[in-house]
Amino acid sequence: MPRSTDTPKPTPAELDLLQVLWPLGAATAKQVHEAMLATRPEVTYATVLRLMQVMHGKGLLTRDESERSHVYAPAHARDALQTNLLKDLMQRAFAGSAKALVLAALKSGISNKEREEIEKLLREAPPEDKA
Repeated sequence: MPRSTDTPKPTPAELDLLQVLWPLGAATAKQVHEAMLATRPEVTYATVLRLMQVMHGKGLLTRDESERSHVYAPAHARDALQTNLLKDLMQRAFAGSAKALVLAALKSGISNKEREEIEKLLREAPPEDKA
């Protein structure tokens, strides 16, 4: 099965930045830096700006240059990027088996609340989706 090249694969640092940017929608490097300080106080503005410039070059972010401070936004919706990364992981680590991926995730430990949510989803899924 060919690998999808539609969506670039973000690095862990790029994913951290996207986790901050997705809820904001669009923001300047300064706004993203301020938001990141809550969880990563060691990150500098220069690092955030450079990372955003690299991500723009890779196609992970769009950039509006109409104002003095450039405004960046995610180029891909969170769910689309997560689906792409999950498919890639499933192909590379689990020989394309969704069952093997899910079993590995369940074995790695989930909370009782997560287990209940999963069981509810499985009970409510239409019969054709349970195959």
